[in-house]
Amino acid sequence: MTVPAPRSPAPQPNGTDQVFRQALRDMLVLLGVLTVVGVLVGYLVDGMEGVWGALIGVLVALIFSGTTVVSVWRTSRSAPTTMLAVLMGAWLGKIVVVIVVLASIRHLDFYNARVLAIVLMVGVIGSAILDARAVQRGRITYFDEEPAETGVQDPSNGPVPGPDQATS
Repeated sequence: MTVPAPRSPAPQPNGTDQVFRQALRDMLVLLGVLTVVGVLVGYLVDGMEGVWGALIGVLVALIFSGTTVVSVWRTSRSAPTTMLAVLMGAWLGKIVVVIVVLASIRHLDFYNARVLAIVLMVGVIGSAILDARAVQRGRITYFDEEPAETGVQDPSNGPVPGPDQATS
C-alpha cells in the first residue's frame, strides 16, 4: 500500500493580490448596482431606449474599468517595463474598443444617449474611486519577507558585519 505524498498548502495571497481582488470585487458590485439602478431610471426616463442606454453604458464601463484592474493584477510581479507595456497596450486597446462601439451605434436610435453617457460616467468615475480606496486600505509590505544576508555588502571588501556581530 502506498502512502500519498503530503500536499503542500495552497499559496497564500499576498497584500497586492488582496488589493486587486478587492478592487475587482468593488467594481463588479458597483456595476451590478449601477445596472439595476440605471435600468430602472432609464426605463422611467425613456422606456426601453433608456434601458438599452443603461445596459450599453454599464457594458462599456466594465470594459473600460475592468481591463485596467485585470492587466495590472496579471503583471504585478513582472518587470516594471513589462507592466507598463501591458498597461499601455490595454489602455490603447480599450480606447479603440470604446471608440468603435460608440461610433458604430451613434446613428442608431434604439438607446438613449444621455442615459448611456450618465451611466458610463458614473461607472468609470466610481470604479476609479473604488480602485483608489482599495489601494489606500490595502496592506502591502514595503520589504521582502525573506531576509537577506545579515551584513551590509561593501563592494570593495565583501560583507561588513552588522552592529550585533563581533569583529575581530
